[in-house]
Amino acid sequence: MTLASDSDLIDDWIEEVGGWRGTTFKKARRLIMQADPEIVEELKWKKPSNPLGAPVYSDGGIICIANILKNSVRLTFIRGASLRDPAGLFNGGLDSNTRRWIDFNEGDMINEAALKALIRSAAALNLASKRKASR
Repeated sequence: MTLASDSDLIDDWIEEVGGWRGTTFKKARRLIMQADPEIVEELKWKKPSNPLGAPVYSDGGIICIANILKNSVRLTFIRGASLRDPAGLFNGGLDSNTRRWIDFNEGDMINEAALKALIRSAAALNLASKRKASR
C-alpha cells in the first residue's frame, strides 16, 4: 500500500469540494505552480478540526497558504505586507504589518498575470532574505 502524496490529497479535496470553489482553487493552484517551478506544495498544520491540514506553497520559505472557505477561496501571503501589489489583488489584511490575503468570491475572475507576478515577488523576497541572513 502506497501513501498518497500531499498533492494527491489536495487533488482529492478539490474534487470533494467541487463547484465554483473547487474550480477557482484548481485554477489558482495551477497559476501558483506555473509562476515558479521551484515551488513545493505540501500540507501543514493537521489537527482534529482540519485533518487534511492547509495547502502551503513554499520556495525559500512559505509564499502562501490556500484555504477553501464557505464563501471564498483564500490565498494568504505570509509576507504580503512587504510585497508590491500594483494590480491591487490583496483585498484582506490590508492593515496587517505582515500578512495579506486575496479572497476570490463566486464569479471573480483571476488576474493570471498579476497573481503570477505576486507569487514570483514573494519567492524573490524569501530568497533575498535567506541570502541576507547567511551573510
